[in-house]
Amino acid sequence: MRFGVIILALSMAAWAQAPPTSAAPKSITGEVTAIDASGSLQVKSDNDGAFTVKTGEATRFYRIPLGVTDLKQATKIALADISVGDRVQAIGAVSEETKTVAARGVVMMSKADVAKKQSEDRAEWQQGVSGLVAAVSPDTKEITLTVRGAGPEVKTIVVEAANVSRFLRYSPESIKFSDAKPSVFAEVHAGDNLRAKGSRNDDGTRFKADEIIAGAFQTIAATVVSIDAAGGTLRLNDLQSKKQITVATMPDTLERKLPPPMAMMLARRLRAGAPGGPGQPGQGPGRSGGAAEGAPPDQPRGDSQGRGGPGGRGGRGNFDLQQALEQASVLALADLKPGDALIIQSARVPDGSRLMAFTLIAGVEPILEAAPRSAGQVNLGSWNLDLGGVPEQ
Repeated sequence: MRFGVIILALSMAAWAQAPPTSAAPKSITGEVTAIDASGSLQVKSDNDGAFTVKTGEATRFYRIPLGVTDLKQATKIALADISVGDRVQAIGAVSEETKTVAARGVVMMSKADVAKKQSEDRAEWQQGVSGLVAAVSPDTKEITLTVRGAGPEVKTIVVEAANVSRFLRYSPESIKFSDAKPSVFAEVHAGDNLRAKGSRNDDGTRFKADEIIAGAFQTIAATVVSIDAAGGTLRLNDLQSKKQITVATMPDTLERKLPPPMAMMLARRLRAGAPGGPGQPGQGPGRSGGAAEGAPPDQPRGDSQGRGGPGGRGGRGNFDLQQALEQASVLALADLKPGDALIIQSARVPDGSRLMAFTLIAGVEPILEAAPRSAGQVNLGSWNLDLGGVPEQ
């Protein structure tokens, strides 16, 4: 998956000598998806959909190196030097109505440089911090996180958010970081999953954040009531609330069936609450409705707080749950039958709303048998599929 937005911080004054147009110069930034014979670029904008960038003899083209934001350090290039997959900032008269840009100038960062930048950004996120939001202090712009350690212990970290350059929030209908929307401090709430990159103090109790992404996720245990394989939807019985819910799948939904040995191993870990197992505390409180807040569903491998990290996934041994799930048999909805048990991860939505499944796992009967009961009902408690965080490229 692609990592986020790379904004080229360029001055509009650089184009001051360009021929005047009837509209004030603006810009769009995004990825080149096609180049046609007329010299127009098809660009998937970061924020506003697809645009056609129209170029001409007066259009100037520049390539800017990785990490550079000063146009004076850019290199002049030609239209032919731009390829599909490159990122561009097109500056000129932008028409929102026709989704076109009459480009005075186009600044390009190559696909290879973008990949390098993404790799560096992921490394920064991996060295950051993630956990469940325990408290939010609007007055001090501080967020208290509950964070899992290398073993069963749980600790808290105070995230200083006063000088955050960018807040993002996951879409309730997408696990992709690139689909996250701009957000603000006020949208962070207790119970959210939050990840920040920045720097921590010497004793690890405080973290000064540069960027923050948050989202609200849940893990639900359920049994199948009915299947609409053609429509990609399921009617399920939530085993905690005993209510029926509708769950829809997406093209990106991870649909897998656990092999019995893996399901039994996870059940043993859940039953024992072993360090590194699903029963490990600190992954978030359960909620009425049978869900437990889990980590955001697409984070980089090698993270000490989520799907992995230096020394393994969170220091929890060599078992890579996400990799094992990806290698498990693909689940076809048509193969399900009423009564089959499932574990689903989705965004947290108001009760009764239609859920969009990020992950849908069958073959989980041993896990649900090992789960604790509350008033005779299955309660996953703090367990989740551990699929969370900031995405891989």
